[in-house]
Amino acid sequence: MPVLWIVLGVVVLLAIAVATSYNRFVSQKNLIRDSWANIDTELKRRYDLIPNLIETVKGYASHEREIFEEVARTRSMAAGATGSPAAQAAAEGPFMAALGKLFAVAENYPDLKANQNFLALQGELTNTEDRLQTARRFYNANVRDFNRRIQSFPSTFIARMFNFKEAEFFEIDDATRQAGPPQVSFATPAPSASFEAPAGGAAPAAPPAASPPPAAPPSDPSPPAPS
Repeated sequence: MPVLWIVLGVVVLLAIAVATSYNRFVSQKNLIRDSWANIDTELKRRYDLIPNLIETVKGYASHEREIFEEVARTRSMAAGATGSPAAQAAAEGPFMAALGKLFAVAENYPDLKANQNFLALQGELTNTEDRLQTARRFYNANVRDFNRRIQSFPSTFIARMFNFKEAEFFEIDDATRQAGPPQVSFATPAPSASFEAPAGGAAPAAPPAASPPPAAPPSDPSPPAPS
């Protein structure tokens, strides 16, 4: 009889451990889903800003047709990539590259950079990028914790038992991520380096050129007259 109670106690403890581990997996999976929803919200907010941005730039650089078409095409592809985080990240790379080209065009038009509508759109895009990066870090941290549990003992047995799979990270390629949010530089170019004038305001006079050495007197090749 005591042995039976011991066995029952062990079974109950195992059942509690399995249930606890399972519930934790479910909570982590839901947290990943919710954090991905935050990323999706920021992505959609950015996609909604792009058409107005294109129309604003068109008013000053209507001949940049290829760049406008590239931004519109890559935006459509990124907005339609509703699959896995890896697929979304793959579609974000070309879109961000095209968006960078659009902002590079804006650098050539001072009037455009001073346009209030353009400034508002650029500021909203920058704020959206900041929120997106925060959401991305939060999502990837949850994915990392979830995947670590799946790979760790003894929770790996619970993961296999209930078919919990490792989640995908949301990572843009290194070049795009290092570029950061699209920014427009409003700095004026520095003047070229030159010599510094003295306190009086006049430029220092150039040193006089060295005078050539005096020419040697010509030698008389004729012999001296006889005395």
